[in-house]
Amino acid sequence: MNVNDFDFHLPEHLIAQTPLADRTASRLLVLHKQTGQIDHRTFLDLINYVNPGDTLIFNDTKVLPARLLGTKSDTGAAVEVLLLRQLDDFQWRVLAKPAKRLKIGSEIHFADTLSAVVMTDHEMGEMTVRFECKGIFMEVLAQLGEMPLPPYIREKLEDQERYQTVYAREQGSAAAPTAGLHFTEEYMKQLKAKGVNIGFVTLHVGLGTFRPVMVEQIEDHEMHSEYYVMPAETAQLLQQTRKNGGKIIAVGTTSARTLETVGSRLDFATEGFQACSGWTDIFIYPGYTFKAMDGMFTNFHLPKSTLMMMISAFAGRDHVMHAYQSAIEQEYRFFSFGDAMLMI
Repeated sequence: MNVNDFDFHLPEHLIAQTPLADRTASRLLVLHKQTGQIDHRTFLDLINYVNPGDTLIFNDTKVLPARLLGTKSDTGAAVEVLLLRQLDDFQWRVLAKPAKRLKIGSEIHFADTLSAVVMTDHEMGEMTVRFECKGIFMEVLAQLGEMPLPPYIREKLEDQERYQTVYAREQGSAAAPTAGLHFTEEYMKQLKAKGVNIGFVTLHVGLGTFRPVMVEQIEDHEMHSEYYVMPAETAQLLQQTRKNGGKIIAVGTTSARTLETVGSRLDFATEGFQACSGWTDIFIYPGYTFKAMDGMFTNFHLPKSTLMMMISAFAGRDHVMHAYQSAIEQEYRFFSFGDAMLMI
């Protein structure tokens, strides 16, 4: 399949630059994937599309204040470092800009309490650095780091917590699982009161989420790897949901990636959901058969992205492209701080 099959024109003014004052105030486009029918609703209507015994699966990853601004110790040139993955107590895989200024052995100064040395070189600006920290690293990072907002957001985020879900607890992401930004603790209580189950998985979102697909044929694209955890408690809840005939609905593409990673295991057909963890580079595009979920709640995604390919695999490319065109005509807000879509 060609990457251009997942392209569409998005007027720039529809890219949401700031979150709404009320997390639950967004709009909701409901796509019935069997028929292509579209309902234009509000987020608060979500509760009317789920039933007692259904299970919503959330990604409880927490975004690190992973953007660090520093200078090269020898020249004073400005350097930006984005933390991607912790390798050990001191070493991290990072994305550095401008990478061409940094060689193995280069020192970067962030503050009197934090500096780093480049240890290895990697492609596309990625490299390994070793931090030298006076104090506890995560506490120093909390003081110096900034939220790593996506490149299409140009407005300053006044409240850093608005780029965290209210249920975030497992620290490790370079980006937020943005579908979850719509939910409040109160609304989740309302869902539970109706009899809807709430479960959590963890997938630490990497920057590959924002990287464009650089090949013409999507089958040639190489997916990035992300660390996931399926807890035993969630696995048991999902098993019970299936046994009782309830629907499993992924909140966000990261939850979907985790569910389908577990569903792609060789023993899933006979053993069902099992507690597990590891790295996943699962790439879902049209032709894929979903094994572990019945619905998906998500935000609106970038043209030609792997996320567009995933939701097209779930609801059908033609249905999805038609729904996106409808959303544009109705002037929905797009991307991280934008409106939401439910596919059932």
